Amino acid sequence: MTFKLCSLALLAATAATAQTSKPAVHHATTTHHAATARTSAKVSAIPHVPGIPKTLYALKYIDIRIGKGPLAETHKWYTVHYTGWFPDGTKFDSSFDHPGGEPIVFPCGARRVIVGWDTGFEGMHVGGKRRLFVPYQLAYGELGDPPRMPAKANLIFDVELVAQSDTPPEPKPEAAPAKPAEPEAKPAESAQPATEAKPETPAAQPKTPPNPESK
Repeated sequence: MTFKLCSLALLAATAATAQTSKPAVHHATTTHHAATARTSAKVSAIPHVPGIPKTLYALKYIDIRIGKGPLAETHKWYTVHYTGWFPDGTKFDSSFDHPGGEPIVFPCGARRVIVGWDTGFEGMHVGGKRRLFVPYQLAYGELGDPPRMPAKANLIFDVELVAQSDTPPEPKPEAAPAKPAEPEAKPAESAQPATEAKPETPAAQPKTPPNPESK
């Protein structure tokens, strides 16, 4: 009996030693809790402000057609067709009204266009069409661009992403001007007219008048 009790005591001691030989697991758990505590401390360090966040201005859009081409990327050259309106329905510009009806080309993200355009193509695919509702803060600002653009002008655009490229697309060659019509052939000149006959020289008159008495 004594031998069995000693064996059981030895086994219990061995099991206890095995359980206490896993400091790594315990340490990992402690580190995780410490990191969570630090994160919570950072968040709680921000002073509390009562109230509900409000939106100052925002760009809104409606996807009219989802494109099947590549996803639009920033810092690419976009080829775009567009038409712009004021909220009252007045059209102020359109690429279709430009000479030749050609789309415009601009580098996205380079501030060559209004902010609403630099961000308004995000998520589009080439071939897609979208309606943008651009607040004046993302368009021409509080002062506008007189006389073309009034102050605080909210704008609506229908835009179509025709293509995108790493470099500006090559301009289309201009059509050669039409050649002027050749002048009609002049009628053949008739033979030179015959030399007009000069009037006959009258007979020479005698210098000495005839003597009437010589008859």
